[in-house]
Parts: sequence; structure tokens; C-alpha cells
Amino acid sequence: MDKKYTFEEFMDIIRYLRSDKGCPWDRKQTHESLERYMLEEAYESVEAIRNGDLDNLCEELGDVLLQIALHASIAEEKGEFGIEDIITAESEKMIRRHPHVFANQEDIDAGQVVKNWDEIKKEEKNQKNTSDILLNIPKALPALVRAEKAIKKAGKTEEENSPSEVLKNLTESLIQLKKEVENGEREHLEDNFENLLFHIVNLSVILHLNAENSLTNATNKFINRFVDIEGLTQKKPQV
Repeated sequence: MDKKYTFEEFMDIIRYLRSDKGCPWDRKQTHESLERYMLEEAYESVEAIRNGDLDNLCEELGDVLLQIALHASIAEEKGEFGIEDIITAESEKMIRRHPHVFANQEDIDAGQVVKNWDEIKKEEKNQKNTSDILLNIPKALPALVRAEKAIKKAGKTEEENSPSEVLKNLTESLIQLKKEVENGEREHLEDNFENLLFHIVNLSVILHLNAENSLTNATNKFINRFVDIEGLTQKKPQV
């Protein structure tokens, strides 16, 4: 029977890799040098979920865990924090943000859970106004996801805008962009293009669509058209 490793044994492996007797590559890594790998492993995990590939998901989640362990080990060496601090802080957060579970509050639905989570988060981070909330949105997020979050956090949803109003703004931006392209003007071209993109994301929020998923689906269709065409070309019989 294959050995089952414990979490502490896993951490010991990572610490050994970081030691003088360990691996030169692992030893030289820093929080900054590992940034790209954290993103890559997270995206690869999402890809496994979308493909319904559980074996691959298990492997990719292990790679995400590896990144967490490496960051914990690096911080531990510097006396900043350790894996126990990460686990403790997250455990305390889960208890704080689920008072309906751990503080014996009355039953609530999933929508109210999200509202309570946001309110508790505001208190924890001392977010007193909308500006504080918006500035807390990570800049490292994909642009479409960040724009969607900013619009929702600012409250610019269907409560303030109607689809027709957003479509009007989007159309105006498109007309302005069209004029500049046709006239060969470039002074405000990028600004107008940025406005057009933002209005499109705003429309996705109003229509309860996911802009990131929509663009992913459109890109997949674009790629598949080329795959289908080239596949047909390769199968075409020689005359």
C-alpha cells in the first residue's frame, strides 16, 4: 500500500528542499519570484475543474498547496510568519464571518450570507466608504474581473442603471471611437477604447452575465473555428 503523507511531513519536505542540503532552485526562491507560479497553478486548477478532470484537479491542487508551503517556509525562515499562522488566521476568519453557524444566530439564506460576509469584511478592514472598498480590490486580478468587482462594489448595478442607459453609453463610445478611427485621429483613441470596454463590462453586470466567462467562451469559439477549418482542409482528398 502506498504511503500516505501527513501535512506536517509535507512541510518537512519543503523545509528540507529549502535547506543547505536541499535543492538550489527551491533555495533561491522568494515571495516575488514565485508570483507567476501562484497564478499559473491557480489557473491550471480552474482548467481542470472546467474539464471535469478530477485526477488532474487533485494534482493541480497539490501544486497550489506547494506554492502556499513555499511561501510559508520562506516567511518562516525570515521570522515573518509560519504555516500555523496562516491556518490560524484563516480559521479565525471563517469563524468570524460565519456567525450564523458558530454564534448560533438564526438561519439565513445564501444571499444574506454574502451580505453579512461583506459587512464583516468592511469592519475588519476598517473600510468606511466606497473609496476604501474600491482601493482594496487587488490590482493583480484579470482586468475584466477587476472591472466587474469595481462596478458591483460601487453599487453601479441595476439599482442605478438600466440596460437601455448602459447601451446608450456604450453606443456613444462606439460612435466616438468609429469617428476617430475613420479620421485617423489617435489623440483620444485609447481613452475611448478603454471607455468602450468598461461600458461592455458594466452591461454584463446589468444583464447578470460573467464578462470573463463570456470572453473565454468567445475565444474558444474563435479558436475552434480555425481548428475545424484546418481539420477539414487536411482531410480534403487530393485531386
